[in-house]
Parts: sequence; C-alpha cells; structure tokens
Amino acid sequence: MQQQDERQQESGLQPGLKQRHMTMIALGGVIGAGLFVGSGVVISATGPAVVVSFLITGVLVLLVMRMLGEMAVAQPAVGSFYEYTRLALGNMASFVTGWMYWYFWVIVVAVEAVAGAELLRYWLPDAPLWVLSLALMIVFTLTNLVSVRSYGEFEFWFASIKVAAILVFLFLGALFVLGLWPDTSPSLGNLTAQGGFAPNGLGVILTGAVAAAGFYFGAELVTVAAAESSEPERTVARATNTVITRVLIFYVGSAFLVVAIVPWNDAGRITSPYVSALETIGIPAAAQIMNAVILTAVLSALNSGLYASSRMLFALTRRGDAPEGLAKLNRRGVPIRAILIGTVFGYVSVVMAYISPDTVFRFLIQSYGTVALFVYLLIAISQLRMRARLEREAPERLRLKMWFYPYLTYLTIAGMLAVILAMAFIPEQRSQLVLGVVSLAALLLAYVPRLLWGRRMPETAVPAGSGE
Repeated sequence: MQQQDERQQESGLQPGLKQRHMTMIALGGVIGAGLFVGSGVVISATGPAVVVSFLITGVLVLLVMRMLGEMAVAQPAVGSFYEYTRLALGNMASFVTGWMYWYFWVIVVAVEAVAGAELLRYWLPDAPLWVLSLALMIVFTLTNLVSVRSYGEFEFWFASIKVAAILVFLFLGALFVLGLWPDTSPSLGNLTAQGGFAPNGLGVILTGAVAAAGFYFGAELVTVAAAESSEPERTVARATNTVITRVLIFYVGSAFLVVAIVPWNDAGRITSPYVSALETIGIPAAAQIMNAVILTAVLSALNSGLYASSRMLFALTRRGDAPEGLAKLNRRGVPIRAILIGTVFGYVSVVMAYISPDTVFRFLIQSYGTVALFVYLLIAISQLRMRARLEREAPERLRLKMWFYPYLTYLTIAGMLAVILAMAFIPEQRSQLVLGVVSLAALLLAYVPRLLWGRRMPETAVPAGSGE
C-alpha cells in the first residue's frame, strides 16, 4: 500500500477507482459492439464452427492476460505493459508499444463516435450524422475531463448493462434450445443442418479466429486503470483470475446459442444475430432492445477509448516518448492535455469518415486491428524476460504466476504469430495486415528522431525491483 501511495504521489494520478469500477472495467472492456454486430460477419463465413474460432482467440487472450497479470501484480506501474516492455525489451520496443496502443484507442474513439451516431439515427432519423458524432465526442470528452471517478461511474453502469444483457440472453437462449421455453422442444439441429458444423471447411475456422481477435481487445484496460485504483494488486489479480474466464464464457456461450437458434446461412437474419435470435425466441421489441444494448456498448468503448488513450499518452510523456507538456494534470489529477489530444485526433478521424470514407478512414479502421495483435505479442515476449528477471532478483514478488511457464508462454507467442501469419494468406485479412505493418514501420521511423534528439530519461527511473 505504501508503494502504491508513493507511485500515485510521484505520478500525480489520483486513486479514484474503486473495486466495483475496476471489476466492471475489466468485464466491459471486452464486451463491445463487435460481439453484438461484428460476430454476424464471422458467423456467416464460418458457420456453427464460429464457436471454435471464438474459443481459439479467447484462450490466447486469456493467456496474455495471465501474463500481464503476473507482471502487474509483481510490479505495478503507470503505463502497465508499456513500462514492462521497456524493462524487458528496451526503449524502442516500449516506444512502439505505447504509441501503437494510443493509436488503437484513438481510432476506437472515432469509429465508435460514428457508430454511435448511426445507432442514434434509429430514434432520430432526421438528425445529421456529423452532429450526433460531434455531440457524443463532446459529452464523453467532458466526462473524462471531470475526474477519473466520473469515467469509472459511466463505465460501471455501461458495463453493468452489457453484462446484464449477455446474462439475460444466455438464460433465455438456454431455455429455448433446451425446450424449456413455451411451445418449444429441445433442438440443436441448426448446428449441423445447413452443411454440417464446419460447412465451409476447417480453414475458415482460423479465418474466424483472426477476425475475432479485435473483439477481445480491451481486456488489458484494467491493468492500465490500476494506476488510479486504491487496490491495484488485488484488482488485477482478481480480474486476471476470474473476469476474463467469464468473458470467454460470454463470447463462446452466446455464439453457441446464436448459431443454435438462427440458421448460420440465413443472410438476411445473421447480419443482426442477437436481434434475430431474440425475435426467434419471441421477445417483443427485440430490435429496439438490442439497439439500445449495442448503443450502450458503443458508448462504453468511446468512453474507454478516451480514457485509455489519455493514460497511455501520459505514461509516454513520463519516459520522454511524448512531449513533456502533455503530462499536465489538473487539480483532480486528470491529464487534461493528453485527453484533449486524443479527442482532437478523434474529431479529425470523424471528419475523415464523412469526407474520405474510402481512403483515409478506411486505412485507419483496417490497420488498428493488426496493431492490437502486435501489442499482445509484445506483452507475451516481455513476460518471458520479466519473469526470468524477477525469479533472479525478487522471487517474492511473483504472487500471481503464469501457468506452466515458460511452455504456455512460448505456445501463446507461437499462436499469435500463427494468427498474424495467417492474415497474409486470407484475402479478406491481407490488406489489414499490410496496413498494420505500414503503421508499425511508421512508428519505427518515428523512433529515429526520438533516439537522436528526444528527451533523455535515466534508466534508473524504474529499477527492476522498485515496484513502480
């Protein structure tokens, strides 16, 4: 506790997030609009075998979170895995990791602002999309500027709605497929009736796993938020032990029920899989209910995007990887300039969505998913180095350990590399891989002036055993 107080005093961040906030940040960070909407695209390509696709990706993310939990409990730090990458792999790797993560979340801000405006048009059909996008950006910028507590409260309630919606869906769907719903009989026929469990072959299962990779991204957000929690070690340990497992059940379980209830090859219905499933069950106003739930998921992602991007940018300033002036905090411990920079990037991206949807905006949305995979890969590689270092210098800090180290870590790295390599051979994913590599190359080039003329930071700023 004393070390945590010292870290927060040194950084200026305030411990405004409680245990309930952190639990819901961990749960809600992974349940996004991709699950409710994007899963339809994966189902239509993969068929019922989408369950296996979600399971493959979910297990990889679960293992990465366990690694990240090990490092975060052993050595809590502002910037989380950005700092661990620096300690394990050096300054260039941490520079690339931090900026890739910032880039991912500011694109999320723009994408979700546009998506949220589209959803609001369901009830406000005459309102201009750009006005609705702008309004959402302003509301959540102000929310994040107030205090970290206001972000936490918004995210707590957004995540609570999402989790409640998934639980209700799992309950109703289970009753339906088990024949316990009125006027139904047990039936899992849709799992094999339209061409079998894997109607398009086994290869598309990996395709589905690649496409689903972006759905899970956000699980790591709880370790970033831990720097502003009153109980970071306990929170991270609990999240990595239980929360991600629950999320895996949410994804795999809900996908199983969708393909059991709705024929996977019904193109007209599978585009909105959860709405169609609820309509099949017989839930009145299913479209309006799910539109509201999806809107909640989108606003949650927008809220989290502003938070995550600002805290990572704040961490970058502390190591000289971003201009020092962006580290300015207000009296409530909020990095206001870091928030506003991310917001400005979001505004520009929203404008690009309307004036250049097929060029600039398309590049942004197609590159950020691969960037997420690169971040997870670097986390896994960092854990290999950090674990060896901790075992030598401070073994008592390893209170939460990666399972079957180092074998599962190597297996996870191999799995991530396999997913990235598979993108090169999947036509639908190839452009995303190329654009992601372009973004990575741009960051590597950006490190050159940082190396030559950037602000120098002492390597002893975060010694290995200090616990920062």
